[in-house]
Amino acid sequence: MHESGKSDRPVVPAKRANKGTVGVEQTQAEPAERVEERGLTKGKTGQQNASGTQGPVHDAPSALTRLREAAKRDKEAKFTALLHHVTIERLTASFHALKRGAASGVDGVTWAMYREDLEANVQGLHARVHRGAYRAKPSRRITIPKADGGERPLGIASLEDKIVQRAMADVLNAIYEVDFIGFSYGFRPGRGPHHALDALSVGIHKKKVGWVLDADIRGFFDAIDHEWMRKFVEHRIGDPRVVRLIQKWLKAGVLENGKKVPVDAGSPQGATISPLLANIYLHYIFDLWSEQWRQKQVRGDMIIVRYADDIVIGFQHEQEARRFWAAMAKRLQNFGLELHPEKTRLVEFGRHARQNRDKRGDGKPETFDFLGFTHRCGESKKTGWFRVERQTIKQRMRATLKRVAGVLRRNRNAPIAEQGKWLGQVIRGYCAYYAVPLNMRLVNVFRNQVIRSWIKWLRRRSQKHALPWQRMQRLVRLFIPSVRVMHPWPSQRFGVRTLGRSPVR
Repeated sequence: MHESGKSDRPVVPAKRANKGTVGVEQTQAEPAERVEERGLTKGKTGQQNASGTQGPVHDAPSALTRLREAAKRDKEAKFTALLHHVTIERLTASFHALKRGAASGVDGVTWAMYREDLEANVQGLHARVHRGAYRAKPSRRITIPKADGGERPLGIASLEDKIVQRAMADVLNAIYEVDFIGFSYGFRPGRGPHHALDALSVGIHKKKVGWVLDADIRGFFDAIDHEWMRKFVEHRIGDPRVVRLIQKWLKAGVLENGKKVPVDAGSPQGATISPLLANIYLHYIFDLWSEQWRQKQVRGDMIIVRYADDIVIGFQHEQEARRFWAAMAKRLQNFGLELHPEKTRLVEFGRHARQNRDKRGDGKPETFDFLGFTHRCGESKKTGWFRVERQTIKQRMRATLKRVAGVLRRNRNAPIAEQGKWLGQVIRGYCAYYAVPLNMRLVNVFRNQVIRSWIKWLRRRSQKHALPWQRMQRLVRLFIPSVRVMHPWPSQRFGVRTLGRSPVR
């Protein structure tokens, strides 16, 4: 298709690319996977109704459901016509799914500004995408602090780039969710970090795991090779217009200090399409390779859990763990990736780790961090049986408390009710993630430290009147929620998700 260089908004063509009349996609449960059965796909990614006078046919399968079924029937099929799934309706739904208060990109367009003339804006965007005149804008580069003291670069895409990327991700997910292996959990529909944590904990308990390889890929999102990315996408996607769109997003570059910086590798963290592209990249580089390695090279038990570029692999035998480590490092090097030398480590971990280390005089079993939790070898006080204990990474908790204290300091003269409402939201959000079994002591520590910080800055509002403790207690009861366990034991939730049909591999 010829690509026009015009940047103005064109008139919408009378004949739209999507001619079919379909209903809303019905999510369906997948059959059991080898590692874990996939959960139900959430969201409205299958919504695709024909516009015009004809209404939706609700008893017919949606376009994306048919796409998913076709991908499932033939794992080698290449899809040569996909862009027609990016309809005006899907672009509109993608717009409404964006965060309304998110920061704007290089064009300065906010969600509210775009909504003022939403119908015309989306129609113009749809027309440019389908005639090839759409141009991806560079991402606005910002950095956010990391818990380890470093900084993480993020790329803020322009609003229209976010809309098109989200719509295209919905279409591509219908294909790739059929292909992705069960031990991949990061940024997938119906999956989250706690599902990965559950699978890891259950795997260590159910399998004969004695060693854990905690692997981290150094600068993964910045090291993605564009040429390899294109080749991997073309395994399944034969529509050159879609491939061209992906290449536009990868090569759009970033804007730093008012200057556009071209990029030869990487996918900006923060871009809507980046998580899916990262999963596609690692699917071909790591997932398929490690699954084959497990089947052919391992004699003992082996479990794998991957969340984006954070990977944990459990082994029964130390020798096999070290062979895999060396093979994995070589495999990643072939595609321009590198294991982080400081964050990648092999630790003795499992039901016999404590006894084995005591015999050698090596002290307590080592720990490893994964998805915000430090994993420890523990035992039940009642039965003495081995169990995996998960506790908040203390460095991350200190970093969060520091950010909370900073906000309270800057806003210490704000109304007390406003401060209390915000702190209540902070506590609830923290508990929603970290309030897991065996971690409540540290969650209570976090809550108490937040209260102490609030008292400190409230008492500095005035030099004349100190805040009485009795009044502070009333404020705490009014605004600060008590904490409780918010998550079931990993084996309970894992069993419900898999219905007992998917053994941990």
